[in-house]
Amino acid sequence: MTAQGKRPPTMVDVARAAGVAHITVSRVVNNEPTVRAATRDRVLRVIDELGYRRNDSARMLKSGRSTMLGVVLAGSELFELPRMLLGIEQAAKDAGHWVSLTSWQGGTHEQLEQCLGQLVGQGAAGVAVIADRPVALEALDRTVARVPISVVMSGNVANPAIGSVELDQVEGARLATRHLLDLGHRDVVHLSGHMETYDARARVDGWRGELRRAGIAEPRVLHGDFTARSGHELTAALIDGLVDGPADGGTLPTAIFTGNDQMAMGVLSALAARGLSVPGDVSVVGFDDMAGADYLVPALTTVRQDFVTLGRLAIEVLLDLMGGGAARHHQLPPSLVVRASTRAV
Repeated sequence: MTAQGKRPPTMVDVARAAGVAHITVSRVVNNEPTVRAATRDRVLRVIDELGYRRNDSARMLKSGRSTMLGVVLAGSELFELPRMLLGIEQAAKDAGHWVSLTSWQGGTHEQLEQCLGQLVGQGAAGVAVIADRPVALEALDRTVARVPISVVMSGNVANPAIGSVELDQVEGARLATRHLLDLGHRDVVHLSGHMETYDARARVDGWRGELRRAGIAEPRVLHGDFTARSGHELTAALIDGLVDGPADGGTLPTAIFTGNDQMAMGVLSALAARGLSVPGDVSVVGFDDMAGADYLVPALTTVRQDFVTLGRLAIEVLLDLMGGGAARHHQLPPSLVVRASTRAV
C-alpha cells in the first residue's frame, strides 16, 4: 500500500489503461523488439502516468531466475571506480540485469565471505568481485560452488571455475619505463603504490624488468600508498637526501615513474616547491590517465587504462559463466599517452 492507502499499480493496471494485453506490457517492460512503435509509446506513456515499477523479486519467484548481479568492492586501494562501475552497469543493463553493491575494506576472509553470502542470500545470479589484492581471492573458493564469480583486477586466479579480467599492469610499467629509456634517461626512480596490492607489485615488476633488459641496475623502490601526499613526501625526501637516490651515488634522478597519477601530482608539487622544472630537471610519468591528467602543469605523460571496458568485460565473463560456459581470462592491453612532462636528455 502507498502512503495514500492505495496499492501500487500492477502490470494488469497498465495493460487495462493502455488497452493492450498483459503480455504486451511485459514485452515492452523487457524491451523486446516484437512490439509496434506506436503501441510501445502508448504503454510507456501509461507506465509513466501510473508510476508503475517492475517487481523484480516477484519475477524471480515466478520464473525461478534472478535478474540481480552482485558486485563486491574488495579492497581499499580501488581507483577509477566510477568508470569501472559505469561499464559494469551498462553491460548488466544491456543484458536485462540490475546490480547490487557491497564492499569489503580489508579484514578477514570470513568477513569477505559474509559479503558474498549476503549477495547470494539476496538471490544474486552471479557475483563480480573488484579486488585490489590477490589475498582476497582465497575467500572466493567456497562461494564459487554456489554462484558463478568473475574477478576484476586480480592478477593470477588459481581457481579454474572463476572467470577474470585484468589490465596488463606489468606491460603498462614496461611502456612507461621504456619511454624514459628511449629518451636517454638512465636514472629512473620508481615511487610505488601500496605494496599489498596487485597493481603496485605488478608495476614494480614491469619497471624492474625493463631496466634489467636495458642492462641498468635499478635503484631501490621508494614505497608510497597511491596518494598525492605520499608522492610529495617521497619526492621531497629524495631531493633532501633522506632516502636513497639512484644507484650511481645519490644525485637527483633525471626521471621518476610513479605508481599512479595521484602520486605524480604530489611529485609535481614537491619539485615545483623546490624550484625544479618538469621536464627540464626531471621527467615524470604517471599511471592510469585519470580525468584531468592532461590539465596538470605540465600535462602528464601516463599509462592509459580502459576502465569502462574492464567493467563491461567483467559482466560479460560472468554472464558466460551463468549460461554454463567455461571460465575465461581476459587481459586488456594498456597504452602510453605522451604529454609534456617528459623529454629527452
